[in-house]
Amino acid sequence: MTIIDTPSPNFDERLLPVSIVVLHYTGMQTAQAAIDRLRDPEAKVSAHYLIAEDGQVLRLVSEDKRAWHAGKARWRGIEDVNSASIGIEIVNPGHEFGYRPFLEEQIDALVPLLASIQERHGITRGNVVGHSDIAPTRKQDPGELFPWSRLAKVRLALPRPTQKLMDPLWSDAGFLVALERFGYDVSDKLAAIVAFQRRFRPELIDGVIDGECRSILLALLLPKPTGDE
Repeated sequence: MTIIDTPSPNFDERLLPVSIVVLHYTGMQTAQAAIDRLRDPEAKVSAHYLIAEDGQVLRLVSEDKRAWHAGKARWRGIEDVNSASIGIEIVNPGHEFGYRPFLEEQIDALVPLLASIQERHGITRGNVVGHSDIAPTRKQDPGELFPWSRLAKVRLALPRPTQKLMDPLWSDAGFLVALERFGYDVSDKLAAIVAFQRRFRPELIDGVIDGECRSILLALLLPKPTGDE
């Protein structure tokens, strides 16, 4: 895999070991606009990698440095997500500028990049997340069109549970307790539910806790035979 170094000045030192990968869409009208912003010292944003529409991978920040991609975020008790994560931006105009499916070339490039990152840092599938998972009140990316199933098939992300689902009949408060246990910040209840649906039930993102949502979350929380979550 060829990676082109395109350095950004927007980074500092990590305070935590790497344990998370955060996937983003660029959310800008063009790839060049996104690259320029991620390299602009005035913008104070960056990511470790960017995947262009043709599948070309750019490295903007070294993995041993803390890129500024997550913003105010929380995942599984970690609040300095930037220190603990590697950020990958995937070129896509996003919901503001004509959200569309990601291109095959982009996912074909993401798979080996993500696999190499996970192997280097020992990152579990459950810690490969979207920006909306770690910042549900602020972000929607990479969004409901992102093909998480492609990553799940090669064990790079958690699959959506589909087999032997059972509704635990939790109250709404019980669901939120379980959702927080799984990793989400539930301080804004509706935002947390929507983020969970966007990731694990994207065909219906209504913010309503129903039997399907409860069943999916229970299956995600149950111990896996491999211990990989």
